Amino acid sequence: MINRILIRIKVLQIVYAYYQNGNKDLKTAENELLFSLQKSYDLYHYFLLLIVETTRLQKRVLDNRKNKYVPTQEELNPNTRFVDNRFAAQVEANESLLAYVKDNGISWNNEEDFVKSVLDIILNSDIYADYLADANDSYEADRDFWRIVFKKLICGNEEIESYLEDKSIYWNDDIEIVQTFTLKTIKKFSEKEGSKQPLLPMFKDQDDQEFAIKLFRQSLLKGSEYRERIQKHMKNWESERIANMDQIIMQVALAEIMNFPTIPINVSLNEYIDTAKYYSTPKSGNFINGILDSVVTELKNERLLIKD
Repeated sequence: MINRILIRIKVLQIVYAYYQNGNKDLKTAENELLFSLQKSYDLYHYFLLLIVETTRLQKRVLDNRKNKYVPTQEELNPNTRFVDNRFAAQVEANESLLAYVKDNGISWNNEEDFVKSVLDIILNSDIYADYLADANDSYEADRDFWRIVFKKLICGNEEIESYLEDKSIYWNDDIEIVQTFTLKTIKKFSEKEGSKQPLLPMFKDQDDQEFAIKLFRQSLLKGSEYRERIQKHMKNWESERIANMDQIIMQVALAEIMNFPTIPINVSLNEYIDTAKYYSTPKSGNFINGILDSVVTELKNERLLIKD
């Protein structure tokens, strides 16, 4: 689930923090990186749990209405299609989700106000009204309802994203990426898989996990060497006026270019130039592109870099 885009962002953040704080302990920083990546995987499970918790909350609401002293006919005979949603029931019974929740202690307990706010967004939507009116009563319709809800009501919702950012500082830059993978998971669910429906692994494969550790270590272990080379190409710039994040981005980019022969240079450059647009100044992308292009040319001329 954790792709290389997210890994690069996390490495940049932890390398930046490493230089900002006084205690430059490599092992501690590496553990912080792994913890940060784990929190991203937590968020993935929190999103799936949100399907379960909103369904449970609505069931409690309907049960409470039935048990009123003088319930109306509508309260006695509510439309239960939402709480009977087969896809939501499948998510609730998912063995991988249940195991992760148990092992990592994640839940929406004590956060009913937030769950209720999400439920209200759903219940007040045209998507919900159309779902209740839809004559197609099937597992596929149930799953498609939640796919549309997630895509159109949860993804990009400022209220939800603001709450999640306040809940964990580790999620500030994760939400959009993790939402994409949650949506991909919903699409892949199949009724025949039942409770054994596989969820996305934390890393796609061993290579991605090794990429994260190696990129981080090389960024710091050879940091002085990379910074010295970068500084040579900033002679027309006053170093104190250059954003510190720009220098970190170039340092990590150079670590990737130098230590991962199978990743094309232009792929690495494009990734870090795009990252600079979001995490540094508006002009950082062009500046970083120019400096790194000069560094790469020099490395090739010195036969220290042999790849395209």
